[in-house]
Amino acid sequence: MANDAVAKNSLRVAPAGPPDGDDPVRAVLAAYTNDLVTAVEGTLAAFLATEVDALSEIDAAMGGFAATARDCVLAGGKRVRPTFAYWGWRGAPGGAAALSSVLPAFAALELLHTFALVQDDVMDASATRRGRPTVHVALAARHAAAGHRGDPRRFGEAAAVLIGDLCMVWADRLLAHATLPPARLLDVRRCYDQMRVETIAGQYLDVLGESDAANWSVDRALRVARYKTASYTVQRPLLFGARLAGVGGDAPLTAAYTRYGLAVGEAFQLCDDLLGVYGDPATTGKPAGDDLRTGKPTVLLMLARQLATPTQRRALDGVGTDVGDAEVARLAELVADTGAVDRVERMISDRVTEALTALGTASIDETARTALTGLATAVTNRRA
Repeated sequence: MANDAVAKNSLRVAPAGPPDGDDPVRAVLAAYTNDLVTAVEGTLAAFLATEVDALSEIDAAMGGFAATARDCVLAGGKRVRPTFAYWGWRGAPGGAAALSSVLPAFAALELLHTFALVQDDVMDASATRRGRPTVHVALAARHAAAGHRGDPRRFGEAAAVLIGDLCMVWADRLLAHATLPPARLLDVRRCYDQMRVETIAGQYLDVLGESDAANWSVDRALRVARYKTASYTVQRPLLFGARLAGVGGDAPLTAAYTRYGLAVGEAFQLCDDLLGVYGDPATTGKPAGDDLRTGKPTVLLMLARQLATPTQRRALDGVGTDVGDAEVARLAELVADTGAVDRVERMISDRVTEALTALGTASIDETARTALTGLATAVTNRRA
C-alpha cells in the first residue's frame, strides 16, 4: 500500500523505562500515540483516495457523496479504537511483527466507528458532532440550498444512512488489506464480526430505551453501555489486536483483556453520560443536556430516579423535549442533588481499579502494560 513507508518508520521504540522523575505512563503514551494516529490517518487517506476516485467514475454525484463519507472519516477524533487495538496487539507475544502487516486492520476500526457515529446521529436526531453539523444535517442543508424537490430532512437522513453503510463496507475492504496467514485472518474476522453484532445489539437497546424508559433500570442501562460502547470501543478492539498477534480465545491474555476491556469500556460510557449533561459544548462538540431533554435512560438518569425524593422524581419525570436551557440547567443541578453524579464517579473509579487489577494478572509486554494503565485513566478522565 501507499502508506507502507509511513507504517514501517513512524512508530519508534520507546525506552522500557523513562528517565528518573518522569511520569512513566505519560512517557510511553507520548512516545507512541501521536505516531500511531499519524500512521492510521495516512492509511485511511491513501485507501479513501482510491475508493473516492472509483466511485466518482460511476457518476459525478457519486464523487461528491463519496467525498462526504471520506471527510467524515478524516474529520478528526481521538482514534481510541485503533489505539486499544494496537496495544492489544503489542502486548501479546506475537505482537512484534512489522506494523505495516496489521495497520490496515487498525485503520478499519475507524471506518466502522464512522458507520456507527453517522447512524447514531440520525437515530438521536443530533445536530452537531465534533463541533460541526452532523452528516444528515449538513446533507439536508445542501439539498435545500440546491433547490431540489422533496423534504430536505428526509433526504439528509436517507443519504446519511447510506454513508454509514458505505463506511462499513469500506471497513471490510480495508481489513482485507492486512497481510496475515489466512487462518489467522479468519480468526480476526470472527472477532470483528462479533464486535459488529454486539454494537448493533447495544444500539437497538439504546433506541428501545428511549421509547420504553418506564421499564428501564440501572442494570439494563449498564447492559446498553456494555454492548453499545464497551464492546466496540475497548474490549473487542483489544481482543482484535490480540487475534492479529495470533493469541487464541482460551489464552490467559484473552481473559485479562476481556476483563480490562469491559471495565474500561463501561467507565468510558459512564464518563460520556456525565459529559452529556455537564460537558462544555465548546469542548465536547455536542450540545449539553440532550439526554435530559429526551429523558434518555442512561445510568446517570436511572440512578438519579432511583435516588431521588418523590418531589425530585416528579420533576425528572416531567421533562419534555421543549424545555429551554434554563430548565435543563436546573434539571442538571437536580440530578447532582440526588447523589447520582457522585455515584457514577465512584462507579468509574471502581471500574478503573478493576481494569488495572486485570492487567496485573496477565503476562504482557511491559511497555503495553504501562500504556494500557495510562489509557484506562485517560479515556475515563476527559472533557470531550
